[in-house]
Amino acid sequence: MSIWIFFKIIGSLALLIYGMKVMSEALQKMAGSQLRHILATMTRNRFTGMFTGMFVTCSVQSSSATTVMTVSFVNAGLLTLAQAISVIMGANIGTTLTAWIMSLGFNVDLTTVIFPAFFIGIMLIYSKSKRYIGDFLFGIAFLFFSLVLLSGAGKELDLEHNPDVINFFASFDTSSHLTIIIFLLIGTVITCIVQSSAAVMAITILLCSTGVLPIYLGIALVLGENIGTTATANLAALGANAQARRAALAHLVFNVIGVVWVLCLFYPFVDMVCSFVHYNPNDHSLTQAQLAARLPIILAAFHTCFNVTNTFILIWFIPQIEKLVCRIIKPKTTEDEEEFRLSYIGGNTIMKTPELSVLEAQKEIQVFAERVQKMFSMVRELLGVTDDTAFNKLFSRIEKYESITDNMEIEIAKYLDGVSDAHLSDDTKAKIRAMLREISELESIGDSCYNIARTMNRKKGCKEDFTDSQYGHIHQMFELTDDSLTQMNVLLLGRKDNFDVNRSFNIENEINNYRNQLRNQNISDVNDHEYSYAIGTMYMDIVGECEKLGDYVINVIEARMGMRQAH
Repeated sequence: MSIWIFFKIIGSLALLIYGMKVMSEALQKMAGSQLRHILATMTRNRFTGMFTGMFVTCSVQSSSATTVMTVSFVNAGLLTLAQAISVIMGANIGTTLTAWIMSLGFNVDLTTVIFPAFFIGIMLIYSKSKRYIGDFLFGIAFLFFSLVLLSGAGKELDLEHNPDVINFFASFDTSSHLTIIIFLLIGTVITCIVQSSAAVMAITILLCSTGVLPIYLGIALVLGENIGTTATANLAALGANAQARRAALAHLVFNVIGVVWVLCLFYPFVDMVCSFVHYNPNDHSLTQAQLAARLPIILAAFHTCFNVTNTFILIWFIPQIEKLVCRIIKPKTTEDEEEFRLSYIGGNTIMKTPELSVLEAQKEIQVFAERVQKMFSMVRELLGVTDDTAFNKLFSRIEKYESITDNMEIEIAKYLDGVSDAHLSDDTKAKIRAMLREISELESIGDSCYNIARTMNRKKGCKEDFTDSQYGHIHQMFELTDDSLTQMNVLLLGRKDNFDVNRSFNIENEINNYRNQLRNQNISDVNDHEYSYAIGTMYMDIVGECEKLGDYVINVIEARMGMRQAH
């Protein structure tokens, strides 16, 4: 084999992987949030979950994208583990469409459609409204172009007339289960390395269509590819919570169980699939042209039959698979919530699908918002603490939380900055801008909480205390502020189209009016010597900080709702 043909093959595979990537990302951008919404809502039982996974995978042409998305949904608490397993099963069926596209590329002359697709795709890319359709056409044209090049390189190799290659593959005993297992492991390792089941499928089809690789060994490689493709989701889940890691492991368990039972029935099962397309693996009388036409179809048919049958069998055992992965991956016994750690965007890796990374960031922002409200509840508690030891302990916790809010802002911003480096849709870019604004305002809320706590700490060193009336007013202001924080969290945790923004604005107006009322009252009380000017200043510092906190809350809500900044 000349070095030129070798580079042609690996170049074709590179084009194939790139084409799949461009096509998949374009489909994800076109579908956008609809796919995420479908995944989150249409998984009520194991069968709807399976069909949902199948539909989404067929739509984005990437089982890895679907499984990574599913793992992220489990991580975000939007899917249960059982629901995720059913979606992953469906994704395995959906991904078999890719194999059929491959077989089409090896059986049909695609050159007549490739170049028009390239031309139209490029034209649409430069059109703002249709550029994702252009990306899709460009990606699928690349995919088909790579298959044409790969098929041509296969013919140039002339492997069917190469005695060394023929003798090498002939040296393997196709009737031995050991040989099948060896090729299965080879398929697994290669898929793990290249991180593309499509590329391994293309190589397998190329070798089988030339006639040098027996169909049994080719199918063993396909089985290995089914196990190797689970590596993507498991890698994505490394920095996630226990449930997400379990979902990724369930994908591996599902495929391994399928491979084990197929190995037990390997030859009868393969012969049955071959009979569907009227092919006898032991018949060596077929011409090269007949082999090239039939074998890619057999590989695609086996891939589909295996995944459909495996899903049909194991869908009834989802509870048992769930118990198994829960037993293997146990959650950490103690997780100190007051230690700084990111819950959903852990690690330094951004998912392969940036559009979906935004979901993870959004969930992290929800945690951020919940933390600042918890911080505010500590501040409310601090007001009533009279024991010095207890006061100092709670004040230290608030200080710690303030440091956590600073770190969370930095880390989430860093993550979003990494996501924004990718090629994103305008909608996703707008979401990232809104999120950056949200985290900035949330950090400001944390600062306000800390400022209130500092004022209380300063008051503790003062001989004079707040009056009962002042305490009553502060409690009332705290109640209004907490209501505004609750509304903010309701918005961040739910869908914005179900949120009544007027309620938040009304609370904000109440806070402003109450602050103005208390400010005027404070001037009168100080003049009437109800309390000293110093205590009145600290009192108004707390009230004023609550009013500022309310403004920050409104800014978060406006950012989330896509409204113009008013504060």
